[in-house]
Amino acid sequence: MSKIEWTEQTWNPVTGCVKVSPGCKNCYAETMASRLQAMGVPGYENGFGVSLMPQRLDQPVHRRKPTMYFVNSMSDLFQEDVPFNYVDRVMSVIEATPRHTYQILTKRSDRMRVYFSGRSVPDNAWLGVSVEDRKYGKPRIPDLRAIRAKTRFLSIEPLLEDLGRLALKGVSWVIVGGESGVRARPMAEHWVIKLRDQCNDAGVDFFFKQWGAWGPDGIKRSKRANGRVLDGMTWNRIPVVSV
Repeated sequence: MSKIEWTEQTWNPVTGCVKVSPGCKNCYAETMASRLQAMGVPGYENGFGVSLMPQRLDQPVHRRKPTMYFVNSMSDLFQEDVPFNYVDRVMSVIEATPRHTYQILTKRSDRMRVYFSGRSVPDNAWLGVSVEDRKYGKPRIPDLRAIRAKTRFLSIEPLLEDLGRLALKGVSWVIVGGESGVRARPMAEHWVIKLRDQCNDAGVDFFFKQWGAWGPDGIKRSKRANGRVLDGMTWNRIPVVSV
């Protein structure tokens, strides 16, 4: 079971990554990879260096229960050091296990768009992009919308500034969250409310993951103490999965 609120399991056929934008600054996966390397956990001998893990490819095949998988919680499937022929192998597993649903999130929207320009997206693969700010995050949305996918989503975490209006046509789901950790950057409540209202107006499922280290009152405290309530409600909407 995953600790990530919007999925059930994680599947990491790739580990390690290279930082590309401000959302990567305090990367939780980098910190976790260092811990796992120190503990001697197999697959993290290279720390946060990019490593292909073909021995993990068949993990979903052996799980009979229909499951929501977050693909590469410890990496990015579409980074430059992951060759397309390896991505093909990941997609083959996804196609071979239609009972599962796979959430694929990337900050390399341009490379994901190139990959799918000559390939079909499996119906059980949800494609998403990270949108942390205006300069780096928002330009990923047109790349995502250009791909013919059954389900597209935005992960707006950490939300680092007011994003203004978003192009939500063709987007099924928006996740929003603040940053955690000792170096976390604050998130303003009105930024989140604007996004929630846009989603409601567009008929897009909205999921508020967390406040993180900074509460809606602008005070820094534990993530648990800040909780997940936004404007008096908990927002847990997830697109319906058809098996």
